[in-house]
Amino acid sequence: MSTDHKIKRVKDGFEGQRMFVLPPHIRRAVAANPINRNFYAPAVGYYPNALGHERERRYGSSDYILIYCVAGSGEISFKGSKLALKAGNYFIIPQGLPHKYCSSASDPWSIYWMHFNGGMAAELFDRSGLRVHEVSFDEGRVAVFHKLCTILNHSYSKREMEISNFKALHFVTSLIYHREIDPQANNVDAIDSSIAFMKDNIGVKISLKELAQKQNVSITYYSKMFRQKTGSSPVNYFNELKIQRSCQELFFTDKSIKKICAELGFEDQYYFSRLFSKVTGISPSKYKQLQKNKPVDAALSS
Repeated sequence: MSTDHKIKRVKDGFEGQRMFVLPPHIRRAVAANPINRNFYAPAVGYYPNALGHERERRYGSSDYILIYCVAGSGEISFKGSKLALKAGNYFIIPQGLPHKYCSSASDPWSIYWMHFNGGMAAELFDRSGLRVHEVSFDEGRVAVFHKLCTILNHSYSKREMEISNFKALHFVTSLIYHREIDPQANNVDAIDSSIAFMKDNIGVKISLKELAQKQNVSITYYSKMFRQKTGSSPVNYFNELKIQRSCQELFFTDKSIKKICAELGFEDQYYFSRLFSKVTGISPSKYKQLQKNKPVDAALSS
């Protein structure tokens, strides 16, 4: 039985959570207010370390639902598709779309979520689209959300509802327009995305040209941007990721060096051995021998 089946699934009730849902009469008043009717947030919340969190809406929602993950991971399902959501990702579920989402059992997510609606809600969703976005963490964005919660906790008066919805709009647009708002952070996101691509394709032979094309930039600009972020060239970084993976394979499996070499995309075993020795200081065979003679507890703590 998987760990997921052992965990009690709940909609809310997490330690440290903040959640506000406007009463129906307040929601109607906000929607009718000319200042708010183009955008308003009838429900917002923050669920930290939400182990067991799960929500399913078989007929969708009358609102758009934004989920912004800042730690851990989870999954969103709709129309037979499953999308992973991890730290630094946001996703917007459109009106009327049947869906289900849940926190990971092994790495529970911490999420900020918001239902939003109004005259320009559909246009804002179109700017985002039905896909997962990666954004850099911004303390200012989070501060805006908690200020919004503070206002909602204080009063549902007309003026404070207006202010709270201004802040809700600020929060949503800071995610949707994150590339335009902070182009420099977008460069960082591009490198993080590139590294994630390398990890997902660790056994593939990928050229510098392909890596640059993946980020829609020139080779020169990509290489400069990558070195500024990591202190290493893309090719060297990718090779070091491969060597790190080979170390895990040598320690935790009984695979031969030849097999590990092939699985990591190295056609020349001699080149792999030289690269391994350059990175670790010893040969693959020597590393395998040393690790096999080391107690498991000691190896894991090193």
